[in-house]
Amino acid sequence: LYCDTYVFVRTHVSVNPAKLKSHRQRWNVRPSEMSKKTLNPIRAIVDGMKLTPNPEKPMIALSIGDPTVFGNLPTDDTVLQAVKEAIDSHKYNGYAPSVGYQKSREAVANFYSCPEAPLEGKDVILTSGCSQAIELAISVLCNPGDNILVPRPGFSLYKTLAVSMGIQVKFYNLLPEKSWEIDLQHLESLIDDKTACLIVNNPSNPCGSVFTKEHQHKILAVASRNCIPILADEIYGDMVFPGCDFQPLAPLSSDVPILSCGGLAKRWLVPGWRMGWILIHDRNYIFGTGIREGLVKLSQRILGPCTVVQGALESILNDTPPEFYQGTISFLKSNSEICFSELSTVPGLNPVMPSGAMYIMVGIEMEHFPDFQNDVEFTERLVTEQSVFCLPATAFEYPNFFRIVVTVPEEMMIEACIRIREFCARHYRPRSQDSHELDQ
Repeated sequence: LYCDTYVFVRTHVSVNPAKLKSHRQRWNVRPSEMSKKTLNPIRAIVDGMKLTPNPEKPMIALSIGDPTVFGNLPTDDTVLQAVKEAIDSHKYNGYAPSVGYQKSREAVANFYSCPEAPLEGKDVILTSGCSQAIELAISVLCNPGDNILVPRPGFSLYKTLAVSMGIQVKFYNLLPEKSWEIDLQHLESLIDDKTACLIVNNPSNPCGSVFTKEHQHKILAVASRNCIPILADEIYGDMVFPGCDFQPLAPLSSDVPILSCGGLAKRWLVPGWRMGWILIHDRNYIFGTGIREGLVKLSQRILGPCTVVQGALESILNDTPPEFYQGTISFLKSNSEICFSELSTVPGLNPVMPSGAMYIMVGIEMEHFPDFQNDVEFTERLVTEQSVFCLPATAFEYPNFFRIVVTVPEEMMIEACIRIREFCARHYRPRSQDSHELDQ
């Protein structure tokens, strides 16, 4: 028997000699196609800019959407105390379910539930920040070859995530002359049989706009006519100025299913804590069990968000005093008004007054600034000459604008506006008499 086996093995090997050389002959380690397709437009643009500040002027960075950078907007003490108590309890040092602790999910559901759009714990998926919430939502709704509808100007992460997954991005226009409302006709013209999702960002990054209830009803009508689910990015929800009302999209929907993404980052001023969520609003059971199960499976690729913050979540949501939110909003509105007032009188600039969030968009009449070809060059030279860094809106697919973050201390905001005015005065060129006559 031994000999027969030996002969068989020898014969088998001699017939298939290639198996003796199954190992690779040389190293060939290459990046994945997904990694090669992944590109953050902001980083791609900023990294290519020549950013050498004027050494005679301290740098003022108005480009970073992080409210904690300058230390003037700390979170509330009750928020910190909640985390301290979670740590001291020793209950949150292990793994949680990938979708989050049930108690924490129920806390989020109770906080956002309303009669028009009721929520239970099972309708909440906790995520590692709102960015992961958006990633999971896109991943569960779309396949490679599908397309999604994304606002222009809009948050660059939508494109970064979609393109890396082989999903086409179609940009629908926002209208600056209408406080950045959606061009609904343009939006609907982009829909085809491969459209898997409409992304609606309200309040908006980078625009600082807040849609009216009437406008949101019109958005829902477009989605309803075309049977397109909505990903509602509402991370800046309720971060709106007095006199303006934020209305979440889901309570307005009678038939359009919505995945609403949010988190602690902006309203509670703790972006580094990485706590986000998806709220599943399944109108008419259109998502059914499939989308829910898909979200659970996708969440299992990593083991969920920080357990300590989950442990503190119920207290953070329920015990943070209203005065904290009001103080933040009051500051943001004041800075926005200062910026808008100062830049509105600068020849060649057209700021659009925001209604919420942390940003203001400023249009550049490029024909009056012949020293620069585009907004990237304009903002690049603004750094070189004035040490003021604003993000060129090309990063948001919207050239000839720039975005200002209004979370900086007030005195810094005023100084930045003074420098921007000086910069524009130096480079502004009125239209010549000859060109004016040619236009007649």
